[in-house]
Amino acid sequence: MSKLIYRKVGVASIIMMISVFLSRFIGLIREMVIAYIGGAKASVDAYQISFIIPEILNHVVASGFLSITFIPIFAKYLAENKEEEGWKVFSIILNTMGLILIIFIFFSCIFSSHLVELLAPGLSDNNIKASAIRMTTIILPAQFFFFAGSLFMAVQFAKEKFVIPATAPLLYNLGIILGGVALASSFGIEGFSWGVLFGAFVGNFLIQWIGAKKAGMKYYFIFDLKHPDFKKYLKLTIPLTIGLTMTFSTEVFLRFFGSYLSEGSIASLIYSLRIMMMLVGFLGQAVGTASFPFMARLAAENKIDEMNKLLNTTLRYLTFIIPISVLIMVLRHEIVLILFERGKFNSSATNFTSGILPFLMIGAFAFSAQTIVVRGYYAMQNTLFPSIFGTIAVLVSLPLYVLGVKLMAAKGLAFAISISVTFQVFLLFAIWNHRSKNSETMTVYKSIIKISLISLFIGVFLEFFKNYIILKINPFSFTGSFIISSIISLIFFIFLLMSSYVFHINEISEVLKRLIKKVHL
Repeated sequence: MSKLIYRKVGVASIIMMISVFLSRFIGLIREMVIAYIGGAKASVDAYQISFIIPEILNHVVASGFLSITFIPIFAKYLAENKEEEGWKVFSIILNTMGLILIIFIFFSCIFSSHLVELLAPGLSDNNIKASAIRMTTIILPAQFFFFAGSLFMAVQFAKEKFVIPATAPLLYNLGIILGGVALASSFGIEGFSWGVLFGAFVGNFLIQWIGAKKAGMKYYFIFDLKHPDFKKYLKLTIPLTIGLTMTFSTEVFLRFFGSYLSEGSIASLIYSLRIMMMLVGFLGQAVGTASFPFMARLAAENKIDEMNKLLNTTLRYLTFIIPISVLIMVLRHEIVLILFERGKFNSSATNFTSGILPFLMIGAFAFSAQTIVVRGYYAMQNTLFPSIFGTIAVLVSLPLYVLGVKLMAAKGLAFAISISVTFQVFLLFAIWNHRSKNSETMTVYKSIIKISLISLFIGVFLEFFKNYIILKINPFSFTGSFIISSIISLIFFIFLLMSSYVFHINEISEVLKRLIKKVHL
């Protein structure tokens, strides 16, 4: 692969990493505000349940997959200097799928009460159920803004423009926070649902429309269902819409099974999930989004060996998530206390949420790796196999979810999610390696095993150190938790850096060399 492409991937990754980090950071502030106003109570459970139907609609029209399904089609027109025809295909997809989505939204609003009862059957409190239904109808129209905005962003990605799309999650989360704070006194937790609608319109639709226009977007009011590339788009998209991805199923099943658990369980599970997803998003999602256009180009040029090198290298560097996950497990109570314990989020909520967090962190690397591995298939314009595979894997995992809930309640549900995604991503990667004749897979497995063992050793030591050495620091205060976190984190990074040299973990050593070089410059 040429140095130019590596450089472009690097720049794009940095832009997306900054975006994802800021969006996840603002997302954490959003959760902190929700926790302050609603705590880990039934009202927050209702708010989280209100996302089930919108999430399903978003999945049905494959809004989150538009960059994956549309970019290869549009990029081909750009490569062949047929951009005008590319805009016609863009318009056909926007008009046709947008109209279908609007119809779905309309009927979902009408039947929202029946749908909520079906998808959250464990709800017994009629007031909470009514609140979930009201917030569902408020959030539903936002799905059109997500769909159209995703298409606008896909256009910009295809043109290798990453800055404006990077603002979408930032503005979306800010909109939720503003809505929640401004309307809390009048509407309580329901103010956040109005914030969702506002943030989706501004961040995901309006700003992205402006960005697409700057990238040269042309719009035509046409409906050509017989266009060959519209048919190709459907062929790529339908498997994704009928398939169950791990991320989508996690969001839905967490709320479905959580509706049977005690009050506040869904809220605490979501708080824990957001902490985990901040780490996943910062590395996995950012790198996956930035690298996909380049993987798609290498696949189109039939440079499979070079694409495998990019995929392997990306996965090896993602192993950084493993030791960071262990650090979060050790500091579980301190992190939850620092982030959330204020307002209506009390010490009991902290203990409950921090008990769930480690079981979700077990799957953090797998969630990150999944965003990379599955893009290898998508770059080859193969959406059918990962969709079928993902659906089967999720369905096979259902007994595990049921067992986890019965044996360990919310902790068991979190553990089942981690086991399921880990099994799924490793098997999917093994199948990819066989199909693509990926000859350097052992370097990836060795990196995972080596860093996992070292992280486990460091984690056990730090857990002992925290529980039996730092006895005079009060772990139940903000100041005490901050001091403990600082001490443990410092020791952790010292151990990790020492281990990178002793055990020749090149991924860590290479990053250190680059940082030192930057400082000298």
